[in-house]
Amino acid sequence: MTVEADAAAGFRTGMIDSLLREIAHHLDALAKTGACAAIDLCSLPLTVADRSELEERLGHGDLEAVLTAAGISEIWETRYAGVWWVRHLGAGDKLAAERIEITASPEILTSHAADIAAASNKLSEDLIDRVSSEDAEDA
Repeated sequence: MTVEADAAAGFRTGMIDSLLREIAHHLDALAKTGACAAIDLCSLPLTVADRSELEERLGHGDLEAVLTAAGISEIWETRYAGVWWVRHLGAGDKLAAERIEITASPEILTSHAADIAAASNKLSEDLIDRVSSEDAEDA
């Protein structure tokens, strides 16, 4: 690592206060109207120090999850209910996407309607198969 890279690692852009104000605005809207929002952290010119400061200031709440579908996803609610940090890692555990989601539940943790319909059909089929198997055993 070069001296410049070492210096840049500790450099703060000063964007975190503005970002926190934006999060606060979205959280207020969520509380008042139910409107959800997301902020793509990868689209912002944040330094390593900025990301560390943001994570420190938002903190970690009681809820967190790790998903292992198509890579690893780390999701945690910050110390502010309704403010979620969602981090997706790709090949080699490299950062693929990172967002702050202001919502009751992160999108990635929400079951999709098509999946729910398929699960409903599958459970119904499993119950019919079980009843049929039990009837065959009793005969």
